[in-house]
Amino acid sequence: MPGTIKKHAEERMEKAILALKRDLATLRAGRATPALLDRIQVEYYGSLTPLNQLANINTPDSRTLMIQPWDKSSLSDIERAIMKSDLGLTPANDGMNIRLSIPPLTEERRVELVKMTKKYGEESKVAIRNIRRDANDDIKKLEKTDISEDESHRHQDDVQKMTDKYIAEVDKVLAAKEKEIMEV
Repeated sequence: MPGTIKKHAEERMEKAILALKRDLATLRAGRATPALLDRIQVEYYGSLTPLNQLANINTPDSRTLMIQPWDKSSLSDIERAIMKSDLGLTPANDGMNIRLSIPPLTEERRVELVKMTKKYGEESKVAIRNIRRDANDDIKKLEKTDISEDESHRHQDDVQKMTDKYIAEVDKVLAAKEKEIMEV
């Protein structure tokens, strides 16, 4: 039983790391990546649809995103959704495609983005600590019926080591993203 609790906790911690990486990918770090547009929802025939389900998104160069909608009638809807988003980018529509030019980041904006990465990182650490708490609570419940107190402490130590490993992973991911953002 404690083994399955620890395995479940580790899977949840791994998912927290993946969620952090996904969130950080949507931050604009000065270079164009299709992941920037992952959160964009386009109103398409009355329902909100993710942009990546309506169009092909690629990067012809490091500062440009090209959006090629499969349905050319959705160009204005896509353009409107990008304008409404918090990206701060102005789309250029040529009748067939939409181009987004990613301007270089100012120093002020870079510092702001680093603060946002730290916020995402702190949220991930809190999630990992909550997973640790849940796992330890489950182990303590088993202590009353199935396992000894010493065994319980040993399993809780294992959960703590796992928690430390994943928090170090969060710090590593954040350091890499901050370096990418501050790179001129």
